[in-house]
Parts: sequence; structure tokens; C-alpha cells
Amino acid sequence: QVQLVESGGGLVQAGGSLRLSCAASGRTFSSYDMAWFRQVPGKEREIVASIRWSGDSTYYADSVKGRFTISRDNAKNTVSLQMNSLKPEDTAVYFCASPGFQTRGSLKLASTEYEYWGQGTQVTVSS
Repeated sequence: QVQLVESGGGLVQAGGSLRLSCAASGRTFSSYDMAWFRQVPGKEREIVASIRWSGDSTYYADSVKGRFTISRDNAKNTVSLQMNSLKPEDTAVYFCASPGFQTRGSLKLASTEYEYWGQGTQVTVSS
């Protein structure tokens, strides 16, 4: 079955950087879009960034644009999120996700459009 395993979370001071990674297995990774979401207690899960299966198209939430970079390595079945200039409001549990089917067209932005999820990794940014 499809498995997504995140790593790289932790505690960092405001202005610092972290790099999250997600290792995928169980199907042909290079055929599927991938995304990063985040969630804080009491709030809905929100999309942070997404990337086309081919890597040639990306989407970023306005709140992270210019600070975060999503990338993928189809040879290694991994997707990464480089997070720079971190702010306390970036504190959340971060999840990688993938849709249940191959998508063509616009990148999907809603959590309901993703079927497979990792277990999440905590990112805490102190002020």
C-alpha cells in the first residue's frame, strides 16, 4: 500500500530554516502530484505547497510564498519542503500528501482531494 513518511521537523528560532522530507513507497511516485499541508490545533488543515508529478509546476500559499520551496526527486521517491525565514506562525504539524489518482490540470489545493497522508512532523518556531 502507499506509505508516506515525513522527517525533518523540529524546534527552530524565528528567522531560521528547516528542511522537511517525505519518502514515498507503494506505487509509481513519479506519476502523482504531491503536496505539503499543515495544521494547528483547532484549525483546519491548510495547504502549504504542491508540486506537479513532473516537477514543472508548483503552488504556494500566500503566507509562505518567497520563503518556502517545494521540490521532488522522482529517482529517490522523495518530496521536500525547504523552509526559510521561519516565523512563529509557521508552527504546526506538517503533513505530506498525495492524491489517490493521477491528476492532470490544475494542482489540487483542498485536503479532501488527497487520499494518502503521512503521519506528520512537528515544526515549532520560537520567537
